Amino acid sequence: MSLIRPFTGLRPAPRRAGDVIAPPYDVLNSEEARIRAKDKPWSFLHVSKPEIDLPVGTDPYSAAVYAKGKENFAKILKEGVLGRDPEPCYYVYRLVMGAHQQTGIVAAASIHAYDANRIRKHEFTRPDKEDDRVRQIEALNAQTGPVFLTYRQSSAVDTIIDKLTLGTADVDIAADDGVQHTLWAMRDPHQIDAITGLFDSMDRLYIADGHHRSAAASRVAASRRVKNPQFTGNESFNYFLAVIFPDNQMQILDYNRVVKDLNGLSRESFLKRIETAFTLMPESSMVKPGRTGEFGLYMKGQWYRLNIKPDRIPADDPVRRLDVSLLQDNLITPVLGIDDPRRDKRIDFVGGIRGLKELERRVDSGEMACAFSLYPTSMADLMSVADAGEVMPPKSTWFEPKLADGLVSHVLD
Repeated sequence: MSLIRPFTGLRPAPRRAGDVIAPPYDVLNSEEARIRAKDKPWSFLHVSKPEIDLPVGTDPYSAAVYAKGKENFAKILKEGVLGRDPEPCYYVYRLVMGAHQQTGIVAAASIHAYDANRIRKHEFTRPDKEDDRVRQIEALNAQTGPVFLTYRQSSAVDTIIDKLTLGTADVDIAADDGVQHTLWAMRDPHQIDAITGLFDSMDRLYIADGHHRSAAASRVAASRRVKNPQFTGNESFNYFLAVIFPDNQMQILDYNRVVKDLNGLSRESFLKRIETAFTLMPESSMVKPGRTGEFGLYMKGQWYRLNIKPDRIPADDPVRRLDVSLLQDNLITPVLGIDDPRRDKRIDFVGGIRGLKELERRVDSGEMACAFSLYPTSMADLMSVADAGEVMPPKSTWFEPKLADGLVSHVLD
């Protein structure tokens, strides 16, 4: 089985992409999705967040929600708002956000490669989140949320992509948030074969975002193999929808922390305790760290610059060397008493796209006692952790720009 393969994508009919594409299902809550989809009957949020079409307060994991999603999906298909390409294609997908641009391949990625760790992971998944995606895939008989993958940059892949993008795009549209989404269908069989071969020669891909979606696709495939014991491996359920970008074009933003209280410490005692592992300097303006090992701390009315002491940085541990780990292991756990940031309700996480003003707002409002700004995790760090077979701490990476839901979907024939 090939690492990736072309597929007959389900996508918006000509000039309908603006009616359809929507943010990923997991970046909006139900109320935000309801507002975004108002007066937009073909928005893909009606498929990915179908609770918006049910009474307010409906449990988003109830059977009625998946049934509504199936109904909405069928309606969009019946009305011809979405249609399938007649022949298998790859798709070249470009995202432009401000000065940042990244261009990758939309493909069906091998679940066998995922199960064999040729497509590498760096996060734990939660069973309830996996269950949600399994139920969504089964209800629609399609994968509609792409998994965000990355590969080590290849000049040969770049050459093929660059040539294709000189032609007219099939879709070129700005989303509500200003991000430009451009898509070209790759129909030339020579280009398709070349891309397949180039990726087959790669020893691994990496999941950037979408661990629950890929895990769910693997579970669906395993279930369908049991029901179809004569499977060949080439069935569509043995592949999952992916968008694959070169590592040198990926953009990871900071993923910051806010904490509700100082664990019973006075402000003075808290600052004193920090100096065990960090140097601390008051600053007159917001602190956006400029390198690894540097952090910002905000307490009402005052920013501080923190630098981890060199002897606190482990030499050969790809996980404990991460800035998110250094902050957790040397401050959040020992000083603030938060041992499990995945479950502790005293801590929350703020994506860097919201800016440092959001940290000030959360603290100045009285909701939080302190906030920490971090330097972004690097792609090299992500790959090192995945190659070591380890997992990152929760909320280590925030990728921007986000992929659009509804632009291309993968039907399970």
